[in-house]
Amino acid sequence: MDEFNVLFVDDEVDFLETLLKRMKKRQLNASGVNSGEAAVAYLQDHAVDIVVLDVRMPGMDGIETLKNIKKISPLTEVVMLTGHACLEIAREGMEAGAFDYLMKPINIDELLYKLQDAYQKKSIQQEKIQRLEEVMTARPSITSNTITVGSSS
Repeated sequence: MDEFNVLFVDDEVDFLETLLKRMKKRQLNASGVNSGEAAVAYLQDHAVDIVVLDVRMPGMDGIETLKNIKKISPLTEVVMLTGHACLEIAREGMEAGAFDYLMKPINIDELLYKLQDAYQKKSIQQEKIQRLEEVMTARPSITSNTITVGSSS
């Protein structure tokens, strides 16, 4: 498995701690915070590839947190988690840029596959941006190659 950094965000501390232990046991670079506000603060100072985000939390809920994450780090992929099946929230999350949506309780193998898929998507996007930047910097400026046609009399 490629190495990537995952931030887990869930207000259920026992669930969060158990999930972090299980991820670290699988050699995943995993960190956790227990609120949307803490996630936003964490992302200001740490490089994170994927955020696994609970939808329902006190204070800043998952959708608001997702929107803030995408403002701070647009390429960070976000997998939404919920214990409550709600199609409207899932749709809203996907429209706001979530990579995918999973129901609690989580199947660890399914979560790991989602994390790998999300990381692959992020890597592809980063490669596209890098290639575009290389093309743009290698391209001569159009204004420096201006040709004057006709004579000035």
